[in-house]
Amino acid sequence: MFTGIIEEVGRLGAVTRGDQATELRIETALDPGPVGSSLAVEGVCLTVTGHARGQASVTVGPETLQRTTLGALRVGDPVNLERPLRLQDRLGGHLVAGHVDAVGEIVRGRAVGPARELYVRAPAEVLRYVVPKGSIAVDGISLTVNLVDAEGFGVTLIPHTISATTLARKDAGARVNLEADLIGKYVEKFVDAAQGGGGGVTLDLLKEHGYA
Repeated sequence: MFTGIIEEVGRLGAVTRGDQATELRIETALDPGPVGSSLAVEGVCLTVTGHARGQASVTVGPETLQRTTLGALRVGDPVNLERPLRLQDRLGGHLVAGHVDAVGEIVRGRAVGPARELYVRAPAEVLRYVVPKGSIAVDGISLTVNLVDAEGFGVTLIPHTISATTLARKDAGARVNLEADLIGKYVEKFVDAAQGGGGGVTLDLLKEHGYA
């Protein structure tokens, strides 16, 4: 489990493509932990398969390559890195599993003073969980949603996020990993179960539980 607070921007040092998986070697000052530890790379939870001073290796399977932007990375590309949350840590962002729901596309960006606003096109399976003032992970970065419409959502990058992540380097047309708020997914599942599989919150359901 992660928080969406990026610890470091690492750099892709090498890519080794195999028949069944691809190994990424990442140059980083972080201690990734022992082999078997988790490491979020561009918002994707991966397992550390090797490490040495100044670098960590992770293996990416075929499904992950297909469902994320990792397959498009090239040597020298910067990558957002975050190690897993410890139980005693503060939850500075929001609960992020590192399981990417879909890939979105930056449609436009504009400077607003020292900040930058982005509008991201997202598929329906992600947008169903996105709400104004809620949270979403974009390339592993915990961001607050400013607006939502039928095509996508808007977020604002504050100066710290601009300087401490890779997102400010991406322009219109760039693809980004999206993970919707985990809590929304569970709420939907529980409500669906309460409705006998019918799905959706109804007035009768709210009355039954004392909300209307």
